Amino acid sequence: MADTTESLPASYAAAGVNLEAADEAVRRIATLVGSTHGPEVPDGIGGFGGSFALDVARMTAPVLVASTDGVGTKLAVARAAGRYGTVGIDLVAMCVDDLVCVGAEPLFMLDYISTGHLDPVQVEALVGGVADGCRTAGCALLGGEIAEHPGEMEPGAVDMAGFAVGVVERDARLGPEKVIAGDVLIGLPSPGLRSNGYSLARNVLFDRAGRSLAEAAWQGADLTLADEMLRPSVIYSPAVLAAARTGAVHAAAHITGGGITGNLVRALPEGCAAVVDRSRWIEPAIFGEIRRLGPVDDAEMQRVFNLGIGMVLVVAHDRVDEVERAVRVTGVEDLVIGSVDSGTRGVRFVGAA
Repeated sequence: MADTTESLPASYAAAGVNLEAADEAVRRIATLVGSTHGPEVPDGIGGFGGSFALDVARMTAPVLVASTDGVGTKLAVARAAGRYGTVGIDLVAMCVDDLVCVGAEPLFMLDYISTGHLDPVQVEALVGGVADGCRTAGCALLGGEIAEHPGEMEPGAVDMAGFAVGVVERDARLGPEKVIAGDVLIGLPSPGLRSNGYSLARNVLFDRAGRSLAEAAWQGADLTLADEMLRPSVIYSPAVLAAARTGAVHAAAHITGGGITGNLVRALPEGCAAVVDRSRWIEPAIFGEIRRLGPVDDAEMQRVFNLGIGMVLVVAHDRVDEVERAVRVTGVEDLVIGSVDSGTRGVRFVGAA
C-alpha cells in the first residue's frame, strides 16, 4: 500500500520546523531582552540587525574588541537535569570576561540557540539566563537567532553560542607588553567549574563513577551534583573594569579551558614567568571529587580546570592594596596568589593545594 503522506502537500511544519513555536518564543523573550536595554539601544528586537549608539565622544581613540564563545557540554548536564535557567549566565561570562582581559567595557551581546525541536519554554529559560548575565555585566542583549534543525539535532537537544563587543581606549588596553618582573598576581576565586572541563568531569562522574545528578555532590555536601555542576559562572567583568580604572593593572587572564597554566601564560611577555602559589586559596571540593574518582593526576587537573581561580590580574607590586579595594567594592573576593619573575615565559606552581 502506498504511503499516503507522499500525496499530501509538503510544508515546513511537516518537515519539522514549527514557525508558530518560533513566534511564541520571540514573544516570550521580548521583555527579557528589553530589560537589558538602555538609551544607547534605539530599537527593540525583531529587526534584521541590532543597533547600538556608541558614544565615541567620551574617548580619544576608541578600540572595539570582540569575543565569541559557547557553553560547551555543560548544556548536556542542563538537559539531563531539565534545568536551563542559568546556563545563559555562563554564556555571558565566557564572552564578556574575555573582553575585559583587554580592558574593554562590554557594550552589547548577541546569542545563537539551535535545537532539534523548538520549545518556547526552554528558549525562554535559556534567554532569561543570558539577560540576567547581561544585566550583571552591564551590557545590552541586542538580539540573536533561534534555529530549529530537525533531522540534524534530536528533539530536546540544544546548543548555544554568543558574540560580544566591547570598547576600550587605545592607550588603556591591557596586555603582556605592560607586564614586568616584580608584578603581583591577584586571583579572583571561582566557586566551581564555570563552563570548562565538562567533558572530562562528565566522563569521570557519570561514565566512570556512575554518579547521579540527584546524589549529594560529595560526601557530606548539602547540595546535589546537579546543583554543583549547574552552578553559574561568576561574571568578573565589573570587578576587572573597576580594577583596571586604577591604572595599576597591567594584564588579565580569564581562566577557561587550558586552566591557569594555559591561560595565564597568554598574559606574559617573553622573559617573564608567573609563579603561582597553590596554598593561597582553598580548592573547591568538586575538583577533589573529580581527581579522586578519575583518578585524574594533578598535571591533568591543572591543564583542564580552573581549580578555584577564574580570573588572574597582573598588578604593579606597589599598588596591590589599591586594586584590592577596587575589586572588593564590586562584591568580588580577591587573593594574592603569586608574582611575576624573570625567566623563561611560562607558569610554575609552588605550594600545596
